[in-house]
Amino acid sequence: MKESLVLLLYRSLLPLLFIFAFPGWIIKMVKRGGFKTALNERLGIYLAQINNEPTGAVHFHAVSVGETLVALKLLRAWSNQFPETEFVIATGTSTAHDIATDAKIPNLRVTYSPLDFAWTVKSYFKRFKPSKIVLIEGEIWPNLLRIAGKKQIPVHLANARVSPRSAKRFVKFADLLRPFFSKLSSVCIQEKEHRQLWQLLGIADENIHLTGNIKFDPQSSEPPPLRPDFTEMLATFGRGRPLILAASTFPGEEVLLADAIETALPNALPIIVPRHAERRSEVLLALRNAGFSVTLRSSFTSPAPSQRQVFVIDSTGELATWTSHADLVIIGKSFLSTGGQNPAEAILARKPVIFGPHMENFQPLARDLLEANAALSGQGKCEIVTAIRDSLIHTDTLLLTDKAFQILSSHKGAAIRHLRVLHPHPQPA
Repeated sequence: MKESLVLLLYRSLLPLLFIFAFPGWIIKMVKRGGFKTALNERLGIYLAQINNEPTGAVHFHAVSVGETLVALKLLRAWSNQFPETEFVIATGTSTAHDIATDAKIPNLRVTYSPLDFAWTVKSYFKRFKPSKIVLIEGEIWPNLLRIAGKKQIPVHLANARVSPRSAKRFVKFADLLRPFFSKLSSVCIQEKEHRQLWQLLGIADENIHLTGNIKFDPQSSEPPPLRPDFTEMLATFGRGRPLILAASTFPGEEVLLADAIETALPNALPIIVPRHAERRSEVLLALRNAGFSVTLRSSFTSPAPSQRQVFVIDSTGELATWTSHADLVIIGKSFLSTGGQNPAEAILARKPVIFGPHMENFQPLARDLLEANAALSGQGKCEIVTAIRDSLIHTDTLLLTDKAFQILSSHKGAAIRHLRVLHPHPQPA
């Protein structure tokens, strides 16, 4: 199908989708904070002095928190190799924006990604004049690609993610997608099996590079050290208790996992980290209705003695550090939702991992972990209880974590391999 017809269809539908999604989008921005700046910058309106903006920088587009974490790993590798390079990262949420800001990478300007209207993208380009754009995982925006192509700005797709669900969609709508995907200067793929799919979408074979998955790269991931203030908080719940972290949970999983942890090891402390911190009131109510005594990280006070204590981490940007403190990590969004969350952070911190049946977005890794007996899986409370006991009591935990770490070794150096594609210059000595 001709590009002009596809673009006309896209530009006709985009305003309708925006109007439909606008109320929910505004509510999310208000709950997550940074409303005024987020709204302005997503509409291509910038309040900072233009002479303070980096022009000609390398731009990263990473909408979600997960994509932002991938971008930051790549940015650190790039900055370490070429410290004079200036960068801009455009995120889609205030949480991702805060994480990018807190990363404190030299020469990095953090902004919000413009909505994919032609006028907002043009405003963004006029403001920053990017020399190169790196999209992360799946952020393919037709207007951005088209306008970048007109301005002869190369656009690369890094850590290209293809889930079984998205692969089916790509094949089904290949004719619609090809005019835009073919504008990509390069695609860095995670698995060799994905090469043929990207060729179908119009990418020349010489522009498809097998680089591995940055998320799983041990070389670009150093677990954060233990924080003394975190240790002190945990000690108020009682010293010597097993610490079981439920990471990035979705609705319904908080009560399920807290209950399973209590049943499996009554002395353990359930530490719940909801995927979205703004759900704190909902999570608090659900756990209290289930009979638990809940302490919130955001308003921490020493907990009163209780038989059913739960610690809820309703803050942003701290998951990696809480993971370092944990004895066991249970992966959220894999029990009562679909897609799963990334288990690599816990594995790289040498923590045993449990996940549910829904790890669709991380299927190759989840499959390899289970086949190697390097992680445990459970569906429903009884199976989760068994998995918890097996992970911490009936299994050699060190052997479990070593096996899982070895599985990630095939992705070692993924960030550096990306850098060779995105910045193909002689590497400094």
